Order: sequence, then structure tokens, then C-alpha cells
Amino acid sequence: MSAAPPPYDGHDLEALADLPRYTGWILDEFDPWLHGRVIEVGAGIGNVALRYLDRAGPRPVTDAVLVEPAANLYARLQQRVGSDRRVQTVCATLDGLPAELAAPPFDAAVLVNVLEHIEDDLGTLRRLHGLLRPGGAVCLFVPAGPWLFGSLDRAVHHVRRYRRRELEGVVRAAGFDVAKLAWFDALGMVPWFVAGRVLRRRQFDRGAAALYDKVGVPLTRAVEARLRLPVGKSLVAVGVRG
Repeated sequence: MSAAPPPYDGHDLEALADLPRYTGWILDEFDPWLHGRVIEVGAGIGNVALRYLDRAGPRPVTDAVLVEPAANLYARLQQRVGSDRRVQTVCATLDGLPAELAAPPFDAAVLVNVLEHIEDDLGTLRRLHGLLRPGGAVCLFVPAGPWLFGSLDRAVHHVRRYRRRELEGVVRAAGFDVAKLAWFDALGMVPWFVAGRVLRRRQFDRGAAALYDKVGVPLTRAVEARLRLPVGKSLVAVGVRG
């Protein structure tokens, strides 16, 4: 029997708990694939799930299986979403997902700031490919640019920051067709570089994150809606099972 995953001791989830514009922007990038029966891997304390479960529209999320391996985060997750009848939670890795939760197949899988923590990212995506129905999608949001890797990445246990071609390659190798691959949040590279590479901070500043959500996100989103910039702090990818 494998050992239980250690507690997650990063402080990013608390700092990012209430960033409605940023989280909403990410989820908008997943339209029209995020709907129906959803599995979220690395659900944390429910920051993302609470947003997509409340999103209205013609194709809402109808039920969700939230997978979180860290016991300390899982306790918070249950407190926040445990009363929602649409939600089932499991404290496990993806490989430990009970068989009864894997059926019927899922319409979408969500990993927001998760894949970069996983050594075997290809194995994880292959496992998700097998859990999705034909036409189902894996929705990925990952940090980009190895040159940005610094103290903040180490503090939250990132294994890597992705190059665009690297992310595309692993999604295709897992058997998916790439329906979307886009840079995200070019302006965000500046504070991340300063905090993580210049000042070498090891904790997220909640106030600075909230200010960026209020001012930086609308500005950057407006620019990126008009200009296809060839850089970004993150990458968005959607892979569809054929």
C-alpha cells in the first residue's frame, strides 16, 4: 500500500481564495467544454469548483467528483462543498479513485494549477483520457516559461513550468486532440518575476493578489482579447478525446 500524500504546506490557496475575476477568466477559457459530469483533480480547498458549480448557462456542470490527495486541504474542501448534492469528494490520488465514482464516463476533467505538481504528467493525462467519454475534454491551466521558475514555484512545490510545445506534446501523447492552446496573462509575468526571481519571496501576498485581480486582470484581459500575444505567465490547453 502506498503512503498517504504529505500535507500541502503551500500558502497560495489562501492567497488565491477570493480572486473572482482571475478565476472567472480561467473558466471562460474552458467554454464550451466545461459542462455536464466533471472530475476535478487537485481540487484543493474548492476555489475553482465553487466558481464553475455556480456558473449559469445552457450547458452547466450537473455533477462533480472532486479529487484532493492532501488530507489538510481535503478537510477544508469538505467544509466548503460537502453540502452540495451535486458534489462527491474523495481524498485520494487519481490512481486511488474508487471505481464507482468513475462511472459513467465524465464530460470534462479540470486541472487548474495542478499538472505542474505531478512528476508523471503524461501518465495522469492518459488516466484521464480513459475516464472521459468520446468527445469529452481535459481542461488544463498551467504555469508557463521555465525562465520564470523561482522561489514562489519552489515554495508551492512546482516540478516544472511548461513551454508551449512541451504542453502540446504531452497532451497529444496522452491521446487527445488539441482543441485549444493559448498563452494567458502576459502582464502577470512582471510581478511573478520580481517576487520569485528578484526578491525571492516564498509566500504569496494576499493583498497584492487582490489588487491584481481588481486592476491587472481587467486590463490584461482586455489587451489579450484584442491582441494574440506570444507570451504569458500561464498556458491554457483543452484536449478532446476522439
